[in-house]
Amino acid sequence: MALILWIIAVVLVVSGIVSLFRGEVLWGAVLIIVGLLVGPGGVSLFT
Repeated sequence: MALILWIIAVVLVVSGIVSLFRGEVLWGAVLIIVGLLVGPGGVSLFT
C-alpha cells in the first residue's frame, strides 16, 4: 500500500510542477499540496 501511495504522490507533485510551468499556478499548487498529503511521508489520507 505504501508503494502505491508513493507512486500517486509522485505523479501528483510532478503534475503540479508541470502545471506551474504552464502558468496554471492555482491548479499546480493544489496538485502539489494534495500530493504531499497523500504521500506516506506526509499526512496520509488513507491511514
